[in-house]
Amino acid sequence: MSKNILQETLEKIRPIDPKWLARAQTRLDQLTKPRGSLGRLEELAAWYVAVREELMPTIGKKAVVIFAGDHGVVEEGVSAYPQEVTFQMVANFLNGGAGINVLSRHVGADVQVVDIGVKYDFNAMPGLIIRKVAPGTRNLAREAAMSPEETEAAIACGIELAKENIAAGADVLATGEMGIGNTTPAAALAAAFTRKNAAAVTGRGTGVDDAVYQHKIEVIDRALALHRPDPKDPLGVLAKLGGLEIAGLTGLILGAAAARRPVMIDGFIATAGALVATHLCPAVKDYLKAAHQSAEKGHQIILAIMGLRPLLSLDMRLGEGTGAALGMNLLAAGLKIYREMATFAEAGVSDQD
Repeated sequence: MSKNILQETLEKIRPIDPKWLARAQTRLDQLTKPRGSLGRLEELAAWYVAVREELMPTIGKKAVVIFAGDHGVVEEGVSAYPQEVTFQMVANFLNGGAGINVLSRHVGADVQVVDIGVKYDFNAMPGLIIRKVAPGTRNLAREAAMSPEETEAAIACGIELAKENIAAGADVLATGEMGIGNTTPAAALAAAFTRKNAAAVTGRGTGVDDAVYQHKIEVIDRALALHRPDPKDPLGVLAKLGGLEIAGLTGLILGAAAARRPVMIDGFIATAGALVATHLCPAVKDYLKAAHQSAEKGHQIILAIMGLRPLLSLDMRLGEGTGAALGMNLLAAGLKIYREMATFAEAGVSDQD
């Protein structure tokens, strides 16, 4: 069933119509400012108009969707934190105490927390969406992280959550994630799709020391040698090297693009999910903005490969959707300029010759 959902979703995604970008730019050029003087705020406004195909769109609800999942590869000793931090941080999200909660309150966004693959059995908790596909992945250095069925189910989960959020009034979605060890599968995916070696795309994640960092690179190299991932088979690459939360993010992005809703992409993990999505459907890229450039060195490489220019560079590497929340704020600012700033004619100001 999930494969049908995926295929139906992919068939709905079409590129942005450049005519809508031109219409938006015409209005932006009539506003009381030198043309192009508000830079990327103008870019964001025109992009939103083109995504929505409305001349004067609004932004209602903003939603940050956090997918949480655990990773079998942590048994290789690749993280500075123990695996139980994943479920502990889920509780922190639900209690409103994490960085993403603070920044989401700041920008007026809702936070949704999804257990898609945490190795812990949660009781029902207010605000927790339980869509567990499996209790974590297997160790990608020794076997495939997920089965094809698990991969498809996790993508389908993301698609359904995009639909549910949009039906509830969400106009922009942001990608969030939580999963101890997840910079390892993200780096493995980056290496597989960019055909670079592990050292080029692997960072220190939660801040591991030199010895653990070198070991992490070796683990990823071992996984790449074991699985021989083929970028022409993006679902296969995701299954072998990815994570349940990364697959969920892939689905969320695809579902949003199919419904003509923009997605603000967070850091390294989320961009790995976006990388899979664009390999499944290149037109998806039109619906994405990179909120920031992470301190993880692999992030810069995959952003360049995808042709996404980050809005911010703040040396952030927390994840959770924190950078994406800030990106949504910039999008809202750009749209306010577009909608509320006076034109030369309205203000009685002379335009340039």
